[in-house]
Amino acid sequence: MGKRGPTTAAAKSTKQRRPSRAKRLPWDRKKYSRAEKVIAFIEWLPITAGMHAGQKMVLREWQKDIVKAIYATDSQGLRQVRTALVTLPRKNGKTALAAALALCHLLGPESEQRGQVFSAASDREQAAIIYREMEAIILMVPEFAARCHIQAFHRTITDTVTGSVYRAMSADARKAHGLSPSFMAYDELSQSKDRELYDNLTTGTGARKEPLMIVISTQSADSNHIMSELVDYALKIQDGTLPADPAFYGCVYAAPDGADPWNEKVWYACNPALDDFRSLEEMRIFAEQAKKIPAKENVFKNLYLNMRVDASAKWILSADFNACVGPFPDLSGRECYAGLDLSSTQDLSALSLCFVPQEVDEPFYTMHWAWCPRDAIKRRAKNDRVPYDLWHKMEYIEATPGAVVDYSFILKRIEAIGKQYDLKALLFDRWGSQKIIKDLEDMDLTVLEFGQGFASMSPPAKEMEKLILERKIRFPDNPALSWCFSNVIVETDAAGNVKPSKKRSREKIDMVVSSIMALDGALRNQKKEVAPSIMWI
Repeated sequence: MGKRGPTTAAAKSTKQRRPSRAKRLPWDRKKYSRAEKVIAFIEWLPITAGMHAGQKMVLREWQKDIVKAIYATDSQGLRQVRTALVTLPRKNGKTALAAALALCHLLGPESEQRGQVFSAASDREQAAIIYREMEAIILMVPEFAARCHIQAFHRTITDTVTGSVYRAMSADARKAHGLSPSFMAYDELSQSKDRELYDNLTTGTGARKEPLMIVISTQSADSNHIMSELVDYALKIQDGTLPADPAFYGCVYAAPDGADPWNEKVWYACNPALDDFRSLEEMRIFAEQAKKIPAKENVFKNLYLNMRVDASAKWILSADFNACVGPFPDLSGRECYAGLDLSSTQDLSALSLCFVPQEVDEPFYTMHWAWCPRDAIKRRAKNDRVPYDLWHKMEYIEATPGAVVDYSFILKRIEAIGKQYDLKALLFDRWGSQKIIKDLEDMDLTVLEFGQGFASMSPPAKEMEKLILERKIRFPDNPALSWCFSNVIVETDAAGNVKPSKKRSREKIDMVVSSIMALDGALRNQKKEVAPSIMWI
């Protein structure tokens, strides 16, 4: 077997064919800023495919603005940005830009001695896309081909001048341990099943002076996904909710919630390359199909407009729910009704209160508690990328001792709630509640059975939807509650009745079920005088 490493015949041959140091390249001009050098490097690269193959890349002004923001420097000439987010719809040149920047850090003006350059993706095929683009560029540029050693099988490229190495990585996060990345481009982060690879790469940068992670992706449908965290962080900085973060740059091209998806003005606003190198005709064709085929509508919204939507139809849109989140008055002593949805052993149990409006224009105020066994919190946070652990720290979820739900813990909390508020009745799901109902009755609480079928659930569920759309119900700022609402898929029977489906919903909806039960109690008793003939279902 032949020798491996820098002393092989192939490496020596490569050294002999290196370009002369006397040759000035376009980005070598001293008057250029770092961003200008990066732009000059990218615009020297060839286009490798399509009708413009062989021509030089030409960055549009919006692309130059992104590069200038990422590579802006402080008074010491150091780049401040450490994490950059660029999210925009498909076919707007994300992959080409990511490949060009990776090459810039491998052997261009941003390269460093023995740098480690990575592109990451959720699967092997996605991870290979940036690699193939980089390989094609290198093979078309003699100056690059002379100094690079390409290992196609391993998707690795070595620059023999600086000793820097590029590698394409997929979702096997274990491979990221022990690395010291200088540059990382995460392609389509929204497709990753968890955040482990992202975290392992970003936490390995401590040995580098100016590490950089660039995420280039469409949005995730999951509000708790790491991609959504980054987008929300960028938007909050942009609107002034959070202070500026010099180490973070966010560029978000996305149609806002509630935008008309068929309005071409909306298309242009979130597709900066539309009718340039992004085909307007193709987008019009797909839009016409999406209007007629419901299954394609959310695909169009997500991939063509970069909206945060699910493939399944949601019951309540995030924008509508968020519009009902707001401040609360002091509700101590106020008349309310409770809904209790208990888990069998190992997951969420939920209690919701709904307060009867005291004035005509007052909304229905709701309050919420959730419980989960401490061991299940750890398991779900680790295995299912649901941030139960964070919600527990923020006191949105309470941990019951042990591996299964501790009903005595929940009883103590309900007892305390009953002392603070005028709790008229507690509605409970008759399935699985026998163990706790006798104890609740012993606490002098009025407990009423509430079934989970269409007959019981449909009236308050429809009223819940109506109140949300009319902004006549108020929810607290609670990410666990918001998550439960975002998970709900409803079932409809032949008569048009609806109910939240625990089987069809993608994740837990317990806090929604308890909210509907509590609302039902409040709706039936809006008037102070309650008719004795009311029948509870």
